[in-house]
Amino acid sequence: MKNNAPKVLASTLGNMIIAMVTVAAFSGAILGFSYKITKTPIEEAKNARKSAAVLDVVPGEFDNDPFKDRIELTKSGIELYPARQGNKITSIAVKTYSNDGFSGRIELIVGFLLDGTITGYKVIEQKETPGLGTKVTESKFANQFKGMNPKHSNFKVKQDGGEIDAVTSATISSRAIIDAIKRGYKNYTRFSTMTDDEEE
Repeated sequence: MKNNAPKVLASTLGNMIIAMVTVAAFSGAILGFSYKITKTPIEEAKNARKSAAVLDVVPGEFDNDPFKDRIELTKSGIELYPARQGNKITSIAVKTYSNDGFSGRIELIVGFLLDGTITGYKVIEQKETPGLGTKVTESKFANQFKGMNPKHSNFKVKQDGGEIDAVTSATISSRAIIDAIKRGYKNYTRFSTMTDDEEE
């Protein structure tokens, strides 16, 4: 009697390798396609957050678009956003970061007057603990930086002998904000004195 059952490939090493390669190639193609169609919207959303943050922290009147006039310090990943009235820079925002957050990297936009006085900051990327480290994004913590100058202030949390009240139970996150602002300030002052030595 003739057996009409479908043939099944023998479970050999060669057939298993072929199957694995086929699945991997198919999965890779799907991931590549997904990345391609989502890359632009993700970049646009991130740029929109940065642009809004820049406008939040640069004070006074200006007649340019600081975000469009940004200067990228490619070695360090720092970005500078000069606010101008006519041809004169009146203040500047800096995209800066710290890798020392409780959950890793924190990115923020911080504003400075020309003398280095802080006008404010906005966190644009963070992965801190909800309800604890995320409080560094709130005005209660952020407002105490306004009017401070990293050069002249005791720019540390009070636990380290400084002037800044850390977020309760989130001292590491608080220190990371200070670290990021210091990095932004150092790069701004290097840029303003026209030196090439970027702070990494």
